[in-house]
Formats: sequence, C-alpha cells, structure tokens
Amino acid sequence: MKLMRLGPAGHEKPVVRVDDPTLPDGAGYVDVSDITPDFDERFFGASEQGGGMLGLVPVVAERIAASAVHPFGDQRIGAPIARPHQILCIGLNYSDHAAESGMPVPDEPILFTKSPNTLVGPNDDVRMPRGATKLDWEVELGIVIGKRTSYLDSPEQARDHIAGYVVANDVSERAFQIERGGQWSKGKSSETFNPTGPWLATADELDDVMNLGMWLDVNGQRRQTGTTSTMIFDPWFIVHYLSQFLVLEPGDLINTGTPPGVGLGMTPPTYLQVGDVMTLGIDGLGEQRQTVVAPR
Repeated sequence: MKLMRLGPAGHEKPVVRVDDPTLPDGAGYVDVSDITPDFDERFFGASEQGGGMLGLVPVVAERIAASAVHPFGDQRIGAPIARPHQILCIGLNYSDHAAESGMPVPDEPILFTKSPNTLVGPNDDVRMPRGATKLDWEVELGIVIGKRTSYLDSPEQARDHIAGYVVANDVSERAFQIERGGQWSKGKSSETFNPTGPWLATADELDDVMNLGMWLDVNGQRRQTGTTSTMIFDPWFIVHYLSQFLVLEPGDLINTGTPPGVGLGMTPPTYLQVGDVMTLGIDGLGEQRQTVVAPR
C-alpha cells in the first residue's frame, strides 16, 4: 500500500493512493479517515493486533470495487505520517558521500537527531533560518517504524518492525552544523528541515529496497545521483543497531543517509539561496519539490 495524508497543514486526512488510469494523474486515492483518524503512533502500533495497515487492506479493496477512488486535484500533500515521536538520522552512510565530506567511512552508524517538528509535506516551502549562510540539500531513504522496537536479536528480525519507506530531504545548515560547536542537530533542526513523502510505501510495493535510484536537482540542474545499493549500513542493520541503544516507537522516522552531490562537497562549495527550487525523488517512492523562502 501507499499511505498519504491530504489537506491543509495540521488538518490532513489519511488516504491510500491507488493506481487508476482513468484519472488525470494515473492515480487517485481512497479516503480512510473514517477508519483511522491519522497515520500516527496508534495506527502503526495497531498492526500487531490486526488493525492498522493490516486492517486497511479489506477496506481499500472494497472501496476500489465500489469506485470510491477520488482524483487528487490541487489538494496539498502532507507528510505521510503524523508528527513522529522522534526523527533519527544516520550520517555518512554512503562511502562516496563520506569522501566528498572529507570524513572517514564510519565503522558503526553515526547517529544524530532532528526535531520532530521539522517534518513537513513533500512540496512545502523550506524556510531559510535567520543567519543561515550554508543551506544544503540531502535526498534520503526514510524508514518508518511499524512496531515498538527494542533489543532486536538480528537484522533479519528488523524486517518485521518496518512499516515502510519514504523519500526525505534532510535539509542542513552546514555553518550551524559544523562551525558552531556541539552536535550536528544544531544544523539539522530548523523549521521545515525534513520534507517527507509524498507517500509511505510498504515493503511489498518495492522490488528491492537496496536497489533504488535516487536523485536531486537544484533549479533544474542535477546535483545528486545515487542508489541505495551503495549504502554502508542497510535499513535492517540500522534498525537492529539502533534497537540496542534506544526504544523505537511505531511511526518513528529514520533518515538513512545521502549519496554524493551535496553542496558541501562541491568545488567550490555551493549552497541554497532564497528562491532556489529543489526537486528530488527515489524509485517507487515518488517525487518532491520545495522552494527556499526567506527567514521569518
């Protein structure tokens, strides 16, 4: 399934995207807001008891059969998950990105966090923070946790703890991150710094999570081209690894790192300016588009 949330910010409704060649975009949606109020911690956690995503399968099939598939029109697309308990991020998880950053390939996953309130829709504006001088882009595969996770025995066991996958843009302010002391979160947690979506795809929607093409353009010029096949630590290893240190809750988001081509790694380094437009995507997970807007 492909889970989405539509509507104004703070008032999104949960829907399921379905292919329908008779509609303008070749796809439409089934409204499931009468089944669940949102795609949140309670929803994902309910899957263990036969609710949640498992409970949606017969409902969606019945509504498709009844032709209850609606066109998207011009509705805003929100992040496919409601505000998560936490957003965890893995740094330098592509060897070629580590090289362009001038840093060694890590022996273990590097962990940092982003504030949960950085989460916005895939096409929402990215707001330049006050005092920013080095605003950067990072297309990433995101993991959404499907059940409470702690002390897993193996990476293989982690497969059953993943609800699905999303596109994320791990927007970063490099001066805040690197030059202002402390941990990376300082340059990662400004408002709008985590556009996510347009949909959450369950694992069965993807032929091979470890062979997904990734790309990002700035103002129509290609900046990042990569594939999940070059990740150092795969999604199952990451979930297993993190479970040894902290508890993952249903609906939590994990950003798994970015391929090469970020502004920090260019010669000379090149950063986003107000008015710039980022477009990005991952095979099977859809595309995003954000415009950089001025500070408040």
